[in-house]
Amino acid sequence: MARMDGIGDAEAGFVTGQVFRSAKSRLGQVPDPLRLMAHSKPTMFAAGFFEIAWGNAKSVDPVLMDLCQLRVASMVGCVF
Repeated sequence: MARMDGIGDAEAGFVTGQVFRSAKSRLGQVPDPLRLMAHSKPTMFAAGFFEIAWGNAKSVDPVLMDLCQLRVASMVGCVF
């Protein structure tokens, strides 16, 4: 459970609303971390660009990439 509330669909501005719609079309719903990152647009865009770069990386086997992502998440204590 987050310590603060995320940005709702009604509170989202034009650009944030576009990001939310894109996430909803890809994932079926807007993830809570994205709603929380929407409080800071630079953070939201940096995370978005990282996700795009991560998804486009072709030099590492996708299975190994997923394992590395899980390992790093466990090392830093990420619950997602």
